[in-house]
Amino acid sequence: MDLGISGKQAIVCASSKGLGLGCARALAEAGVNLVMNARTAGPLEASADAIRSEFGVDVVAVAADVTTQEGRSKILDAAGPADILVNNAGGPPPGKWSDWSRDDFIAAIDANMLAPIALMQASLPGMMERGWGRVVNITSQSVKAPIGVLGLSNTARTGLTGFVAGTSRQVAGSGVTINNLLPGIHATDRAISLDGGVVKARGITMEEAKAERCASIPAGRYGTIEEFGAACAFLCSTRAGFIVGQNILLDGGGTNATI
Repeated sequence: MDLGISGKQAIVCASSKGLGLGCARALAEAGVNLVMNARTAGPLEASADAIRSEFGVDVVAVAADVTTQEGRSKILDAAGPADILVNNAGGPPPGKWSDWSRDDFIAAIDANMLAPIALMQASLPGMMERGWGRVVNITSQSVKAPIGVLGLSNTARTGLTGFVAGTSRQVAGSGVTINNLLPGIHATDRAISLDGGVVKARGITMEEAKAERCASIPAGRYGTIEEFGAACAFLCSTRAGFIVGQNILLDGGGTNATI
């Protein structure tokens, strides 16, 4: 399917690896030029080089911390007028409700709520003026059904979801859509970290931890970054202009809900 976005300009945050990289690769395959971002230059440059070589699109790599104003400014300056924004940032650490201080919550909210809001506030006016734009926020299945050990993520990402719910309806008439992708467990470093926490807490092996988690997913496996990226690229396409303010699960059926 021709997604109709060849030649568009996209910002993809936290895209040196994991879900962000899956999104960057899928957009590049559709002919989209990229500004890729991550905090560490080496892995980011390697991923950007691979995408340039494979897909022949323009890729600018910006090593910056998206949770800071300085970092966001570097990204926005490199992109210029962006048609597509994919917001993403690493999730906060797991733990127990009694473990977290105010500083822990502020850090989670900065990374997973306020940073994407700031990038939307910077990008939406230009998209609206040009009459076309796409924003996809990578959040979590935890905004549909809370995950006990991910209380920091539950809190921050649900706040972002509320902002998107109202804002998406205000900008849709200008040809701009905002939607959220809600990943369950995927084969990324995040999965390794979460499984490692189970290993430490219960004294089992990584293989046992992964097998137990897979058994809780109706699809029986972890998702792939390629699957996730394809969903993101579709939401960014000209084909998805009537999808507004939605929270779309990519969790292999792991969230047990009727609606």
